[in-house]
Amino acid sequence: MAVGTQLGLLLWKNFTYRRRQRIQLAIELLWPLFLFFILISVRQSHPPFKQHECHFPNKALPSAGTLPWLQGIVCNMNNPCFRHPTAGEAPGVVGNFDGSILSRLLAEARRVLVRTDGHRLLRSFAQLLPALRQLGGSVTQRRGEHPPGMGGAGGARPPS
Repeated sequence: MAVGTQLGLLLWKNFTYRRRQRIQLAIELLWPLFLFFILISVRQSHPPFKQHECHFPNKALPSAGTLPWLQGIVCNMNNPCFRHPTAGEAPGVVGNFDGSILSRLLAEARRVLVRTDGHRLLRSFAQLLPALRQLGGSVTQRRGEHPPGMGGAGGARPPS
């Protein structure tokens, strides 16, 4: 049998089956029309409005590094929409977060940790720590409390 004959016979069989099931046929014909009329009524009640072109800030993927990825998540949490292209939309730019607090903190930490006189800096911190402990102890003694580790329960004075 030819393809056309097979298709004709299949369509005739489907038509006779549908003709016997009148309620099912009515539902199959009316349900798409019903949905279409709902869409038309929604479109009539809420006409479309013109909105400007939306440019979103770039967000780095995890492959760009942990810091740019986290900055993209935290700094663009509210997902703002701009009328004009953002600075990070240029090809090859990973992030435009150079002025962010996290970037400045990382740059400061890198500058302190990479200094050539890092040993001298650590020695000065080691000298500063006993002075801070002594200062903390003198403040608690002025309040009438014992510094931690000097005996007494919870900083209370022992009975005289």
